Amino acid sequence: MNAFFDVLEQLYKKVLLGATLENENHDYIFYLNPASLDQDCSTTTSSECPKPHGVQDKHQPSSASLATISVVPVCLQKYSPKCSTREIMLLQLTVIKVMITRILSVETDFRAKEKYRDIIKILLKSSDIDSKLTCMFQNSDKLLSHMAAKCLALLLYFQLREKITFSNSWIAFCQKNLSEYPENEKAVYCLWTLTVIIKEIFKDTCSQKTEILKQFLTPFDTIFEVFYNTLFSQHFESCQDTSKIINSLVCSLELLELLIASRIHLKLYFTCQRILFLKPSRVLNVITWPVQAFVKRKFIIFIKKCLLWKVGEDLFRGSSPALMPPDRHLDIDMLALAEAVLQAVDLGLLRTLSVCGKPPCFGGDEVLPTCERVPGPDHVILRAASLLIIKSLEIKFQSCASANEMKVDLQSFMSELLTFLKPHLQPSLQSHGPCEWISRVFIEQDDDMLEAARASLGIYLKLTRQNKASESSTQEKEMWNHHTHEYGYNPHCIFLFLLKNIGFDSSVLLDFLISSETCFLEYFVRYLKLLQKDWAHFFTICKYFDRTESKDSINICGCVSSLVQDGNSNQTELSPSTALGSPRSAHASVSWASDISSGCLSQPVMSKETHATLQADSPPPRRASRSLVDYDSSDDSEAEGTDQHSANSKQTCLHQEVVTKSQDTVGAGVDKKQLSPEPQSRPLLPKQSNIPFSVDCDRVPDDVSEVGLSYRTLKCFEELQGAIYRLQKKNLFPYNATALLKLLKHIETIYNESTNAL
Repeated sequence: MNAFFDVLEQLYKKVLLGATLENENHDYIFYLNPASLDQDCSTTTSSECPKPHGVQDKHQPSSASLATISVVPVCLQKYSPKCSTREIMLLQLTVIKVMITRILSVETDFRAKEKYRDIIKILLKSSDIDSKLTCMFQNSDKLLSHMAAKCLALLLYFQLREKITFSNSWIAFCQKNLSEYPENEKAVYCLWTLTVIIKEIFKDTCSQKTEILKQFLTPFDTIFEVFYNTLFSQHFESCQDTSKIINSLVCSLELLELLIASRIHLKLYFTCQRILFLKPSRVLNVITWPVQAFVKRKFIIFIKKCLLWKVGEDLFRGSSPALMPPDRHLDIDMLALAEAVLQAVDLGLLRTLSVCGKPPCFGGDEVLPTCERVPGPDHVILRAASLLIIKSLEIKFQSCASANEMKVDLQSFMSELLTFLKPHLQPSLQSHGPCEWISRVFIEQDDDMLEAARASLGIYLKLTRQNKASESSTQEKEMWNHHTHEYGYNPHCIFLFLLKNIGFDSSVLLDFLISSETCFLEYFVRYLKLLQKDWAHFFTICKYFDRTESKDSINICGCVSSLVQDGNSNQTELSPSTALGSPRSAHASVSWASDISSGCLSQPVMSKETHATLQADSPPPRRASRSLVDYDSSDDSEAEGTDQHSANSKQTCLHQEVVTKSQDTVGAGVDKKQLSPEPQSRPLLPKQSNIPFSVDCDRVPDDVSEVGLSYRTLKCFEELQGAIYRLQKKNLFPYNATALLKLLKHIETIYNESTNAL
């Protein structure tokens, strides 16, 4: 027994180093073939260890016949001379695992890799290793059980790579156990093994991922649907051992995420990949079960990732769904999921969420008795639930043609969301305005905050286009503007709150633009396009923000109404409750929305050229949520970007393709001299004194709080423009930002023209 272990130990050392094996292949098979035991391996002693099964009639090589390694690690030198069967089997499984890993590694020597490959192939043919490993799944020794599952998964993946047909015993094992759930407890091991195999397929660098996955999923497509229906149809309250159900839920959720990721990235159409979209209510119902908070959290985050196309993002870093060709079938699936989410919210999904429990912490939710728990809600749940609603609305509205239907849905679900958030946000949103909810909820998660802002902007743009076709009176326009503030999706307010949160720091915006982990590029460009068309509205909102910034107890959005009325008719200022849309104040609320829209209070006067540019409005493509940046079609982008192309040949193709398409948004009227973002000697401050700040126009104020939001915004844009220009001039910016610089320059031009006209 000790000699057997010593030889196996030496073999492990050589394989770990990737060394070439010199003996006959069958000599190694003898030591790698796991023994079949009639009893629990964890209690078997060395004296009870039988010979490895299946090799008694074959030649048994002596340990001296295998090349030894002179250097033995200190940890192995101290090893006990008596070796149990358990320890031998664990070492056998480890050697097989490392050998397959070496075969898959590009760093392994070719001669050594071929030797390892031949040994594994012989091992698969000469012994029923699949059955032996599956027999270990329910072993009371959890380490042995885990290693057996891991080893089996790698062996199966090796067969896929080498185009070796799966053994019937393995396929029958999975089909039997998945179909007999919950009576059969081995289904969890099948799920775990399937998950590991799909992960290995994703990690592989070969170009045949789709074919390999197709071959793998074919035998399990139908049976997984049966398991899905059974698992999510259980009555959790009537189950005696809930831990087993929770274990099955967590394992199935991980596998489900991988299947959906393969649906998006590898373009396969198996039923098991679409099962969530075909029957989404089953998964959503789990959130309403009386399960532990961490289970609900996992399911909410999973659905959020599906709606954002972020499932499997850690395994598919090289590809972005935004660059993939249109997939009508996937669009239909996403729409079905979004509608199911909204239906669940309508039935009271948010009321089942436990937000005030123990917040999630790294390593668990318990703290030491000597430590104080920081009070507060579970912000993970708040962010995920918020994104579920706002993203589902955006997806649904893409295929909706009725403006009234969209407004009703938006009013209903945003009211539900704001009511859900209100008790958990201190100070209350009522004192700061509904449009601040995105900045408050997502303050600690930049990527989610920008996803929410982008979805909100998409909803606004969709409703704006529908409104232009249906509006027939000024009162309807006023009601529409009031609607955007009351339900927290006015894009100018949202962007201003974002800038205020980062202190108008252009370096933060620069980080967002450079980062590939957020959607800021798309959001920022789409907002700049809106801003150049809706400058009067933005400028008026900035003025009201300036007037109310020092009044902490007054609702910002509501204060707009009272300020307009005070300036035009000397009416009494509205109370904060008026801004929330109470029936008695409906007319007054509409009044401020009208004034914001028309810019009647010091509305900027624009030149004819600028006005013509701003009137050019083309709706973005229908697949707005899919493309990285949704620009209008451009005819002159190639001509304008030729000079920059050679200098940026090494830049990221993704961003370069995205940004060069936006050059039509500002026209060809901005020459190269205007593109230079170097700071100008003239100030950006308005010349008139009828604005809510008064500073010397010949100097930039030392304290930025002395000036208004419009100036601070444009100053931030100017600094960002300069930083991008300097980086691109040195070829350090990751993509061709010429079109983005033109957008920023055009916004500056509009600002100067508007302030010069005051």
